Amino acid sequence: MTHAQAAAAFTGRILAFEQRYRLEQRTRRLWTLLFVVLFAVALVGSMQISDFNLNKLMRGLPKAWTYIHGTFPTLRWDSLGADIAGWYWGLRYWLRLLVETILMGFVGTALGGAGAFALCFFASRNLAPSSVVYFIARRTLEFLRTVPELVFALIFVYAFGLGPFAGVLAIAVHTAGSLGKLFAEVNENADDRPIDGVRAAGGSWPMIMRLAVVPQALPNYASYLLLRFEINVRGAAVLGVVGAGGIGEDLYVAIRQFEYTDISAIMLLLIAMTAIIDITCESIRHRLIGHDLGKGH
Repeated sequence: MTHAQAAAAFTGRILAFEQRYRLEQRTRRLWTLLFVVLFAVALVGSMQISDFNLNKLMRGLPKAWTYIHGTFPTLRWDSLGADIAGWYWGLRYWLRLLVETILMGFVGTALGGAGAFALCFFASRNLAPSSVVYFIARRTLEFLRTVPELVFALIFVYAFGLGPFAGVLAIAVHTAGSLGKLFAEVNENADDRPIDGVRAAGGSWPMIMRLAVVPQALPNYASYLLLRFEINVRGAAVLGVVGAGGIGEDLYVAIRQFEYTDISAIMLLLIAMTAIIDITCESIRHRLIGHDLGKGH
């Protein structure tokens, strides 16, 4: 092949590549446009079905602020101590309920995390012993996380009576379904080389999970578990509405009896508790994944 022929062939390949590239770009733009149109249609349709109205929202926001403002007591500088003491007249009792709420979230997270850990390997497509086991595990996790916590709490209150035990069970069941899915997705992203190595050495399925999968996935397990703990503590506060224990039960009573200052006092305690738990869990997560918080982000 002469130099001229080689140059012509090279130029032809370049032109063919550019043509394919333009075709790919055109196809990608068409798909992007299609997705944008579908999203816009879905958004508009959802707003219509859900009766979302921007004017109604703007008219209602001041009323919501008026209600929130009305729950706060009048605090005077010359009698600030007495006013705050009157506002938080039930502080000792509320703190006890707050601790109960945190413990509900902690125990529910621990039990649900254990259930998620037991099921996540069977729900991982790359690790399940068979497609039947994978299907059953996936559908089980879907059921556990699809049924709302309040529904589970109502069932358990009916079965076991009023109190935090029903709330703990509701949190545990829902947590198992939610964390099980996340743990399974972490497993599916695990590096195959350690798995193949243990399998080649004659390791059984449980040994593969223990020696090849868990060491890789453990930091992500812990991160998701801590995140779920934050969510569950907030969820435990809501379960009191159906009599499942915690500070939410007293908050619900205050709302129904129009004890406005009690509402704001309890809500501020919940906000402070959530902030403390969030900061603590964030610090633990960073330590687990090896970030140095002193170096910034």
